[in-house]
Amino acid sequence: MLIAEDLLLLLMDDETGTPAQAGTMYYALGGAVLAELALLGRVEAGRKVVATGDGPLPDPLLREAYEKVAGKERGVQTLLIEIGSRLWEPLVERLLERGLIRREQRKVLGLFRVTRLPAADAAHEAGLRRQIRAALVDGEDADPRTAALIALLSASGALPMLRPQLAWSGDVYRRAKEYENGNWGAGAVSEAVTRTAAAIAASTAVVAAAAAAATTN
Repeated sequence: MLIAEDLLLLLMDDETGTPAQAGTMYYALGGAVLAELALLGRVEAGRKVVATGDGPLPDPLLREAYEKVAGKERGVQTLLIEIGSRLWEPLVERLLERGLIRREQRKVLGLFRVTRLPAADAAHEAGLRRQIRAALVDGEDADPRTAALIALLSASGALPMLRPQLAWSGDVYRRAKEYENGNWGAGAVSEAVTRTAAAIAASTAVVAAAAAAATTN
């Protein structure tokens, strides 16, 4: 599975399928794809994101994202939007095909059709949560994929929304921020994920501020 698939599965409510941080979710999903390309050695992120390496990529979503990067050097934030805004439907279909979620359609008040995407097989997601908990609560070293997941969840503000909740503490917060700030893994990879996480955090903050302003006006 792609990191983006794992991330979406963690973000989705097990009962309804509604994602946490829905308003900024596409930033995190786009970041997950860029993180995966970084782990594969196919992008580097400095002031601009640069395509590196050659040869086939193992997944069409990764290939499409890589082609965007290779076609024109752009900043991380621009790529988060361009890549992430198109990921919800294909990622949901993948999770359905894998049997990890299911699609339910119901009528509310006998009139309005509502689609829900509850969890169908929780084993894979439970394994992801155990790995995250081991890194943040128990202080174990995370593998690169788990480290990237933690960085993305922390940057998007979604870590406190995981269910079951983490035993939140100062140490857990500090460890999460260490992953978000790139204190793990090989330099080029962690730097790419760190810049991606920073762009996600900045974008999430802007959206949250705009929503707060709209509420008070």
